[in-house]
Amino acid sequence: MFRILKYITLALLLFLLGKESLFAQPGFGHAEKINEDWLFRLGDWDIKKMNTQSNTGWRTVQLPHDWSVKYPLSPNLASATGYLPGGIGWYQKKLMVPASDHGKKLYLYFEGVYNRSEVFVNGKSAGKRPNGYIWFSYDISSLIDFGKENTIAVKVDHSQSADSRWYTGSGIYRDVWIVRADPVHLEQWGVYAYPEVKGNQGNLHMEVALANETSSTASVQVLQELMDESGTIVAKIAKKTSIIAHSSVSIPTKITVKNPKLWSLEQPSRYTLKTVVLQNGQEIDRSEVKTGFRTLTFHPDQGFALNGKWTKVKGVCIHHDAGVLGAEVYPEVWRRRLLTLKSLGVNAIRTSHNPQATSLYDLCDELGLLVMNEAYDEWEYPKRKWITGWNVGTAGFQGSYDYFKEWSERDLADMVKRDRNHISIFAWSIGNEVDYPNDPYSHPVLNGSQGNGFTQPIFGGYKKDAPDAMRLGDIAKRLAAVVRKYDTSRPVTAGLAGVAMSNETEYPGVLDIAGYNYTESRYQEDHKRYPKRVIFGSENRHDLAAWKAVRDNNHIFGQFLWTGIDYLGESGRWPSRGFYSGLLDFAGFIKPRGYFRQSLWSDKPMAYLGTYPLKGQASTTDVWSALETEQGQRKNEVPSMDAWPIWNYREGQLIRVVCYTNTAEARLELNGKVVGHTKPYDDEQGITYWDIPYASGTLQVIGFDQQGTEIVRQTLETSDRSYALKIMSESSISATVGEVIQVELQVVDKNGKPVVLADDEVTCRISGEARLLGLEAGDNSDMADYTDHKQRVYHGKMIAYIQLRSGQGEVAVQFSAPWLESTSLNIQRK
Repeated sequence: MFRILKYITLALLLFLLGKESLFAQPGFGHAEKINEDWLFRLGDWDIKKMNTQSNTGWRTVQLPHDWSVKYPLSPNLASATGYLPGGIGWYQKKLMVPASDHGKKLYLYFEGVYNRSEVFVNGKSAGKRPNGYIWFSYDISSLIDFGKENTIAVKVDHSQSADSRWYTGSGIYRDVWIVRADPVHLEQWGVYAYPEVKGNQGNLHMEVALANETSSTASVQVLQELMDESGTIVAKIAKKTSIIAHSSVSIPTKITVKNPKLWSLEQPSRYTLKTVVLQNGQEIDRSEVKTGFRTLTFHPDQGFALNGKWTKVKGVCIHHDAGVLGAEVYPEVWRRRLLTLKSLGVNAIRTSHNPQATSLYDLCDELGLLVMNEAYDEWEYPKRKWITGWNVGTAGFQGSYDYFKEWSERDLADMVKRDRNHISIFAWSIGNEVDYPNDPYSHPVLNGSQGNGFTQPIFGGYKKDAPDAMRLGDIAKRLAAVVRKYDTSRPVTAGLAGVAMSNETEYPGVLDIAGYNYTESRYQEDHKRYPKRVIFGSENRHDLAAWKAVRDNNHIFGQFLWTGIDYLGESGRWPSRGFYSGLLDFAGFIKPRGYFRQSLWSDKPMAYLGTYPLKGQASTTDVWSALETEQGQRKNEVPSMDAWPIWNYREGQLIRVVCYTNTAEARLELNGKVVGHTKPYDDEQGITYWDIPYASGTLQVIGFDQQGTEIVRQTLETSDRSYALKIMSESSISATVGEVIQVELQVVDKNGKPVVLADDEVTCRISGEARLLGLEAGDNSDMADYTDHKQRVYHGKMIAYIQLRSGQGEVAVQFSAPWLESTSLNIQRK
């Protein structure tokens, strides 16, 4: 099992899905994606009358589909879920199954349906799954009419629309597959691989799980080949086995690789593992996946090492929505987002607070990003869900707790079995802030009378009628045992919110590594009190002090910022779409604080300029700061990490110019003249700043190394009024059917300079076979209609998501705005 050792590292090899079904294939049989042309209706429906009811009220949709984000925002809905609706919805799809499929096993595989779903085939129930984030499949062989048209129907019950602390979406929001398999086949997620690395030799241990759904014993041969990135076979093995009728078997195999290339953050080298199952010399099943070698080390004093190199985890928490797209998952969108985060120095992702789509893990494998994969935000009791604004007003208590007892172990097992072959995953999290004091668990330590540093009651003191916090340890033991049953190669962790309270229970001791949420103040104390505990920041604010607590302490191996990207839900008081403390906004554009983080985390020389009136404040702050300002707890005295790149003010107005840089020194110039003397890097605030009177023109910051040599220069220019729309990519691109094209728009003046203050309303018109998925500008306070073809830019920018549909000919896309020159894009078919 996984152990934390001083000098011994553990090697891991995990694999992702191959080219034939790159995203979300369930790992056996022949999987065919069936996302096209489903029927949808909002409102309940009687499945018993399926053949007698008309299709009135149904409309054609394409999957993935999130119905919540396609309806207007309303102040009468819950702030927790982004002022967007839930409800009950139904889906239908006609599926022709040829007679030649008779004798095969047929399965429906769903990546994610939010939530409380039930699937029907020809009016008969195939099964239910309440968890909206977990993937599931049903054997529908006995329900299918072979040689005829069949009807698939899915009921989605999100009538508890405020059942989460953040936006969840509603509907079939991930991919759906039909899987055809031989009666003797690989089990779902049936290939598991894990290595040991000794010196220059890698031993790849594998387990191949096979199922025999026939009435007689089956003799099979399993062939496996491992290929490097050039396609050269570096190892192979063959093994025979027999499977008795109506049973399954797991076959252990092993292959050896000399001098394997290691997967790393800088060079995510991978191999391809092919598994072929033969019966009577004929291929009956196959699996082709990507794989890679790496080692992990966790140490209570030295932190974390990847491949023997001590590394600080520079992580971010992310939710699963993408602004105007809601919960709908498009790999192209997440590729852009992850690459942007990595450019800022991010090297790890936390899937807060639920497992995400297979495509996200595939991308992290490919791009070189570590992943902490998280299962739950809520256990056996509900948490508070804010209805009229984040942390204000009266809370609601809908949630997922009601099915936790019945489903939690199965859901967790399925999460681990599906994802354990992803090389990017380096830890399993069994919970987030389930120990938040008095929400709901309580303990006498909250009275502040047990000599643990509290001199007065905290979090309202001990509530003896609340659930007993001692239960946390029991539940954690049960969940950790599930993880370790299916994977001992990674540590079990959790995000602790009430560390002082949890320390009085068995909960932290169950964990291999302990995540501390916003509890930097206990890093040193608990390191001394629990010397064998590996500690890291599992959720942290963006301030420099929180990072220095990691940077300056070897025993704290990293942190995960809240958050990496702005997300819907956990909204403030209306108007507020969501939580906006991200490094990126809803549109995936880098925010000022993203550049601030880049100055702390990136090794590449960089400098950023932002400005704001000295007696005002930066135009955007994080949600915590906004609440503190509202409560009179925050003053505008320190330089802001949220200063936008604007150089348009009144002549002579006193302006604070801030520079986020990782250079040793920086100097400020205006129109070629020095207006801000050279200053050394300020390690107390992490921000260099000057207060100067405004004059139009060109503002520049020059960054120098320790020898005084210029290594970077950044410019801001005064812009004229808005003149035109500009596409920030090629005017003609090519794409394949189903691909999502992401078009970045910028408002510019007559000289082509960005107009950051612009808020023009843009209209998108499409000619040809393509559909507009949405327009997103990233403005948290814009509560306008997001379902049409119009949207205002924010800070002069916007992104359009366009999906190419089946058909002939090119697609023409035009963007226009009143009084501005329009622009257009041509999309060619590959």
